[in-house]
Amino acid sequence: MAQATQEFGEWPLKRLMTEVVGSGHKSADDMTREQAREAFQRILAGEPDETTLGAFWLANRWKRNTPEELAAYTDVMREESVVTGEPDCDPVDCGANYDGKHTSAVLGVGAGVVAAAAGTPVVVHSGDRVPTQKATAYKHVLDDLDVRTELEPTESAEMVDETGFGFYYQPAFNPGIDDLSDRRDQMGVRVFVNTVETVANPANADVHLGSFYHLAFAKKMTELLKESAELSFSRAIFFQGMEGYDDVRPGYTKVAEWDGRGEGGSESFDDYEIETGTYGMEMESDDLAVEDVTADSAAITTDVLAGERDDHFADAIALNGAFRMYARQDVDSLEDGLERARDAIADGSARAVLEELQQF
Repeated sequence: MAQATQEFGEWPLKRLMTEVVGSGHKSADDMTREQAREAFQRILAGEPDETTLGAFWLANRWKRNTPEELAAYTDVMREESVVTGEPDCDPVDCGANYDGKHTSAVLGVGAGVVAAAAGTPVVVHSGDRVPTQKATAYKHVLDDLDVRTELEPTESAEMVDETGFGFYYQPAFNPGIDDLSDRRDQMGVRVFVNTVETVANPANADVHLGSFYHLAFAKKMTELLKESAELSFSRAIFFQGMEGYDDVRPGYTKVAEWDGRGEGGSESFDDYEIETGTYGMEMESDDLAVEDVTADSAAITTDVLAGERDDHFADAIALNGAFRMYARQDVDSLEDGLERARDAIADGSARAVLEELQQF
């Protein structure tokens, strides 16, 4: 992690505000990669005045960060804060918004366990009541399922190698970002840290599964992955998740798919739509709403993995599990993934993975 005594360049945040980013969303300039790197190095070192830090975060939000700026922030985070724990397997990295969900069930735990039971290793990561929403995230559902979450990165890697599913805890693997929680909470709005923490990639995975609100943001995230010198992703799928989370929404969902490992170093980017009704799932977002997001998500996950539910939640967990298999290219289509997901639930494999996690 950066130290407060380290030497910096010529661009303190106050100067960046005055000369580059602080003049408003129409007239502000973008930072160079070097300026953005230095800015985040200063932030992780605790160097900026609190007022200046808040102003800088808002200026970035108003002007909208470029992929190059986001890649620079990501690289500094990876260099100076992230502690990786790389499993022997090569899992799918699921990077949902850390500030969680407050209306609909968190389906990613169940989906990840189903995928793991079908042979696709999955890792997820989150903090504990992260600003701005401070709502239910992966950690809270796993806690309610009696699965250990406050793990060191090496333990998280062991978890995914032993069970096929692994959880990485932000305070342990990304302490520099965790240290910013109080300042982020005082902002009252999301800042660029909310974006870059989702691609911290603590397992050094090759495939990333994420979410977006608008297609333009998915394209920006893809450019971030390509611009970053520290990230190892060569394939990524983003979709319009429920509440910004990595749960496919019922009905119509926009998907963006990037693959950077084509022949001769070529890459591809494609966007398309899926309809849950195509897979026999006639449901709406309200059908996945719950009253107590943490407790209800855990109970739903338990029942679905045990094969005790045959409803919209069971369909949604199976579809999201299929997406994880498809992201890693373990299946050729979502239809194939759905078949594997349902088989893993029916034959007890998914429930067995959950039991292994509880015993870990």
